[in-house]
Amino acid sequence: MKSVSAALAQHLAGPVTTLATCWRITRRDGRSFFFTDHDRDLLFEGDLYLASAGYSRTAISNDASLSVDNLDVEGVFDSAAITEEELRAGLFDHAEVRIFLVNWAAPSQGALRMRRGWFGEVVLNEQGTFRTELRGMTQALQQQIGELYSPECRADLGDHRCKVPLADWTRSGLVTSVLDRTAFTAAIDGSETPDGWFAGGVLTFQTGANAGRAIEVKAWTVANARIELYLALAYPVVIGGAFRIHPGCDKRLSTCIERFDNVLNFRGEPYVPGQDAMMSYPNAR
Repeated sequence: MKSVSAALAQHLAGPVTTLATCWRITRRDGRSFFFTDHDRDLLFEGDLYLASAGYSRTAISNDASLSVDNLDVEGVFDSAAITEEELRAGLFDHAEVRIFLVNWAAPSQGALRMRRGWFGEVVLNEQGTFRTELRGMTQALQQQIGELYSPECRADLGDHRCKVPLADWTRSGLVTSVLDRTAFTAAIDGSETPDGWFAGGVLTFQTGANAGRAIEVKAWTVANARIELYLALAYPVVIGGAFRIHPGCDKRLSTCIERFDNVLNFRGEPYVPGQDAMMSYPNAR
């Protein structure tokens, strides 16, 4: 049961209501955004909820089960609020969202809380709109806690289980030419590395509009010093942009031994029989 003020409860019970939906979005960097589906900007508890950013949503439903409540949201890019570059940069990934109703004619009556959760995957299209889902708080209960046996390592390179000191493997570089938002050539400090050395690794920009953005490397070619990324960057890459990059790990035992000399921290079971061994049977011959 939702709690509301006596004045708002009386308004909701009336024959005619003047309600507006409000959204409060708080990104992981602490920046907050305020929107409403009212036809005018709405001031509520000291925050100005903008009506300029158009959006639509699916119906909000609530139940007492532990199933995950999802809500789809579709909106239009607004240069003064949400931009395509910020969405592509992942700034709104996993942002906290609070949805509530207010009486726009009397905001002092308080709010009727409707939903709280986090943004999921954001999908962009060429028509200048975005679509995302709002995942309810029970989403946290759907996370896998245990681990499964696997021939590959379950740790990520450089984490607390892998223990490889990434600082010793990280190199600095500068962009020398730009092909597009997924590929460019670069001058990287240190001795020459073989083809594919940085494949699967992580590149983090230190300057420019993409500063702080970390993205996975798809390929590295020594002959032309070409770096290819898995995903397009939110902002254009500029010549002279500085970055740091470290090699990747394909999580195989041979790579752990030969490249990183870290077999003691290998978190896989390479000698556990696989499905082929489980399905085999004695040969009658």
